[in-house]
Amino acid sequence: VQLVESGGGLVQAGGSLRLSCAASGSSFRIIAMAWYRQVPGKQRELVAIITSDGGSTNYADSVKGRFTISKDNAKNTMYLQMNSLKPEDTGVYYCKAVRWGGPDSWGQGTEVTVSS
Repeated sequence: VQLVESGGGLVQAGGSLRLSCAASGSSFRIIAMAWYRQVPGKQRELVAIITSDGGSTNYADSVKGRFTISKDNAKNTMYLQMNSLKPEDTGVYYCKAVRWGGPDSWGQGTEVTVSS
């Protein structure tokens, strides 16, 4: 599966952004989709994850109550609604397709910058 993120940009603290991840190609054995973020010098960290049927979600503690992950299977697109953004949310956001038995697929990333 090929993944393309969009929606990143520059926003002031307290603002909102919605990221999109458009998927194309085979979804065979894809069991979940996830958003990760990475800042220079740090490991990529899981932000949110959603099962393929959208029935279950989970979030990093740092974004609970502020971010919402969702997916529209008809559009083959996953979203990350980010509200009450903080400077520490700054980073490159990547989407990942989790495939049963591997390999997982990654997008190219979209950059989010939150100014204080």
